[in-house]
Amino acid sequence: MLRALMFILPIALTIYAFIDCLNTPEDETKHLPKVAWVFIILLFWIVGPVVWLVAGKTRRSAAGGGASGPWRREPRARWVAPDDNPEFLKSLRDGGKGGDGASGGDAKDDALLKDWEADLRRREEELKRRDQDGGGKGDGDPKQP
Repeated sequence: MLRALMFILPIALTIYAFIDCLNTPEDETKHLPKVAWVFIILLFWIVGPVVWLVAGKTRRSAAGGGASGPWRREPRARWVAPDDNPEFLKSLRDGGKGGDGASGGDAKDDALLKDWEADLRRREEELKRRDQDGGGKGDGDPKQP
């Protein structure tokens, strides 16, 4: 078991460091360019990943006081819930399409709704007439009234 661990652990550490290096932005690498770090990790596959983890990347402090990270550089890029976003709520009011239908809609929507209701009433009347005339005796032919 220990023999297998001696081979698996360095390979796993190399894979982790390689993926971490590839996902790190160029401006967060220390001392060398990102391409150089990739070569160090792959060529020195036992020592390279340890060096990358210790000295290759700028790390945040555990308390979160560091200035690195995308949320520190671009505060306006934060995601805001739709209920808390006044621009989104304003776009709903301006668009005339409130989620609960309280805004009244425009004339085009009202016309579509009236046409749909008229079509629904017509179909219901047609079904009632069929039930009264035939009593549900259909032989499976959809063309028969």
